[in-house]
Amino acid sequence: MAQSSKKIFDTKGTSIPSGAFVVLVYTAWNRHVVHELLNGTQKILDNKKVKYALVEVPGAVEIPFAINSYWNNSVQKPDAFIALGCVIKGDTPHFDYVCSSVTYGISQLNILLPVPVIFGVLTVNNLKQAKERIGGKHGHKGEEAAATAIKMMALKHTFIKSSGA
Repeated sequence: MAQSSKKIFDTKGTSIPSGAFVVLVYTAWNRHVVHELLNGTQKILDNKKVKYALVEVPGAVEIPFAINSYWNNSVQKPDAFIALGCVIKGDTPHFDYVCSSVTYGISQLNILLPVPVIFGVLTVNNLKQAKERIGGKHGHKGEEAAATAIKMMALKHTFIKSSGA
């Protein structure tokens, strides 16, 4: 039997380091959907008293650059990044290129950076599917992204504690 997504994304009892800080990088494109993702993410982070900064980029392709630049140039290093966006399929192959680019970029950042980069970018066929993922029948992917960041920060903190660092 499959585990329910509610249990997977439950952060009750998850211990994160005091003063945890997350950077939310979100797109201006498809703003009405992305702002709902952002609201859900902020709700969960606020509930856990996790501080965060907001960085807006034009579109999904620019997300990996913004994350990498933030990491390389910021004084306060975050404990995690959350990438939020919405790419809706159109009539051209542009959708495929954008989705591949942002997915590959975030995957690479997860290997290169010492902090988790959470993929909260919706890749959907239409607006109806997007709405189903911002509080509809498929849950709230912004809330899930925040819960994932919390769990990954806790996991990293566990590794640090167990290594004696």
